[in-house]
Amino acid sequence: MTTTGTNRYRGYDIVPMRQWSQWCVGIYPTRADLPILPRSTLSTMAPQKEVAVEEAKQKIDRILARLGYQKAKPPRSAIQR
Repeated sequence: MTTTGTNRYRGYDIVPMRQWSQWCVGIYPTRADLPILPRSTLSTMAPQKEVAVEEAKQKIDRILARLGYQKAKPPRSAIQR
């Protein structure tokens, strides 16, 4: 299994790994206040790395929403009028 860089999303490190002919990801919290996700690394398999990372982001969103975590709002300066 070969890892290829880390993506950060909502306080989690998403680590893509090549497994056989597919991509999977490891999802690891970077802060103590975030839950550890219960799924196996191999539960998200995709033919392309970008698809595996996007599925991991959706998984993070679903679990955090279920636990009542709010998505960070963009800074006021980023909102266009």
